[in-house]
Amino acid sequence: MLFGTAGRAFGAQALRGVFGTLANGRRIDSVELTSAAGIRVRIITLGARIQSIYTPNRKGKLGDIVLGFSNPQAYVKYGNYFGASVGRYANRIAHGRFSLDGHVYHLSINDDGNSLHGGKVGFDKHIWRIDSIHSGKSASTVLSYVSPNGQEGYPGTLHVTATFTLFNSGELRIRYRATTNRPTIVNISSHSYFNLSPGDPAHFSVSHDFLQINASRYTPMNDTEIPTGVIAPVAGTPFDFLKSTRIGLRIHDGWDPQIVYGRGYDMNFVLNGRAGTMRLAARLEDPRSGRVLTIYTTAPGLQFYSGNFLNGTIVGRGGIAYRQGDAAVFEPQDFPDAPNHPNFPSATLNPGQVYQNTIVYRFSVIR
Repeated sequence: MLFGTAGRAFGAQALRGVFGTLANGRRIDSVELTSAAGIRVRIITLGARIQSIYTPNRKGKLGDIVLGFSNPQAYVKYGNYFGASVGRYANRIAHGRFSLDGHVYHLSINDDGNSLHGGKVGFDKHIWRIDSIHSGKSASTVLSYVSPNGQEGYPGTLHVTATFTLFNSGELRIRYRATTNRPTIVNISSHSYFNLSPGDPAHFSVSHDFLQINASRYTPMNDTEIPTGVIAPVAGTPFDFLKSTRIGLRIHDGWDPQIVYGRGYDMNFVLNGRAGTMRLAARLEDPRSGRVLTIYTTAPGLQFYSGNFLNGTIVGRGGIAYRQGDAAVFEPQDFPDAPNHPNFPSATLNPGQVYQNTIVYRFSVIR
């Protein structure tokens, strides 16, 4: 069931605060969004990042369903994009190189010879500005960032906004928008690590969760996780999640090289339906807590990543050591390396155009 509107008369609240300071003394602010039903979401200005999402389980007990940390220094120390808005180009660009209007651009390299999530200092590592907060029938905040021409090798000055809105119905909507003064490429997404059984260290893995992905096709990759350019059917592969399937059922299928390359699931799915329209991307169900996360998006693709590079050396909130398979990451986005594959949907943004990517997380419970 979706969360009810009991207490709607009190409205939804947005409250600004201070999250902490970095080692260099720079302050990181926060905005906490609270729905009338009690769902709480905290956004911090470091990377326009989701720091926490508290939702109830089937017994009504609130728990934080995203992995993260209680201070800004930990986000810098551990990296891994916990909860961050990633860009200028989410996912990978092969060899950090692409051509646009006859000019070859070279990006910073930070991932096995490729450029990942915007390079060495992507959007996740910058402090965004809080432009506005709003309370009422919904609670929202708008954060913005200006990426200068040439940053990490990308052309054009990019003006970006991220609007986070929490509705009393039990939905969190993220809307990314961007404009440029020169032709460039843009792909911005949210990188939260979801675990729907928080506070249960004995059953922390998501391998027992059931996942549905609304995609009949996917983009196979090479051993550095760059798409080959082929768009293939998921039928007969470990990537067929058209029907709700336990995540751990096929994650050890070493016969499929794609599973080996990603050390588990780390794959771009071609979402069914028309890009630019809001449609179902994925549904994650945890039978233990009863929590359900349903994701909708306007993006053409969805990267599903099963936390394969968490190795137990990262200690998060509550003193839990994050290990492989402890979270599911869903990144609605353009396809990886799209600028180097003419058959992929274009990721080019020209002056006068507006880039948009809208993501909706719907929180509910099953009894």
